Amino acid sequence: MDLNFFKDVRILDGGTGQELLSRGLEANGTLWSANALLQDRYHDLLLNTHLDFIKAGAEVIITSTFATRRKRLRDNQIENKFEYLNQKAGEIAVKAKKNFSNILIAGGLPPQNLTYEADNRNEENIINDFREQANALNPYIDFFYFDVLSSIKEFKCGIKAIKEFKKPYLIGIHISEGTNLPSGEKISKIRDVIDDKVLGVMLSCVSPENYEANLKEVKNLEVPFGFKLNGYITTKPSTSYTENYLKSKTGNPIEVLGKREDLNPDNMAKIVKKFKDSGATILGGCCETSPLHIEAMAKLK
Repeated sequence: MDLNFFKDVRILDGGTGQELLSRGLEANGTLWSANALLQDRYHDLLLNTHLDFIKAGAEVIITSTFATRRKRLRDNQIENKFEYLNQKAGEIAVKAKKNFSNILIAGGLPPQNLTYEADNRNEENIINDFREQANALNPYIDFFYFDVLSSIKEFKCGIKAIKEFKKPYLIGIHISEGTNLPSGEKISKIRDVIDDKVLGVMLSCVSPENYEANLKEVKNLEVPFGFKLNGYITTKPSTSYTENYLKSKTGNPIEVLGKREDLNPDNMAKIVKKFKDSGATILGGCCETSPLHIEAMAKLK
């Protein structure tokens, strides 16, 4: 694909996992969006969610693979479904793209251990986990997307893991609050690990306020930049998100993280316009952003 793709304003999709729950996906342990892949009866629900984001104006859809990492499947006693679930996510994304030749598919590579927490395992294990998931997704995608990672080490490992596939990648840095990654590192440290295959750098699953607080440093990277904004109250609860999520009764992250009521599509669009006017070219939503939010963003192009 064109490595300059994100130098022009592009619209990404929204929060597929939360959108699936709002459309009737039932909880199944902590499988979250992976349950839409595990159970055949939800495949059309996922397909239609992808299609609705495309019809709203998304130019890129991301495979629904945030919860198909080995650890999450192992925690739910279905690690033997790893290959099937990742491949099925790719197949459904390709099916959604079938009648929309201009749409690109990003292979979502999530944190391979915990969410919103740095992965402190050794690099070899992290690389192997990324490589296995990337290998399953590779036949279906145009580029890889490192989705909501919390340390520079994880990006380093992920980039090394995908080299054999010779595809570009998009960086999705998570910052829970303040101006440091959960690992304690600054955004600027990403320069130490990215190479000429990078398509751009985003802040992912962050609040509008958190993105604004880090806008200057992201802009100073001098690569295409942008965001996937969420609608959570926080991604840093008073105690570990993972610990609380494992105790969740609903399987819905908003039980732990809360949902903001002020970020309706019109308000989100006003915020996104301000960021676009500041130079952002990668515009998208994360958890709790619907096709209506993406439609409002797409009107800003």
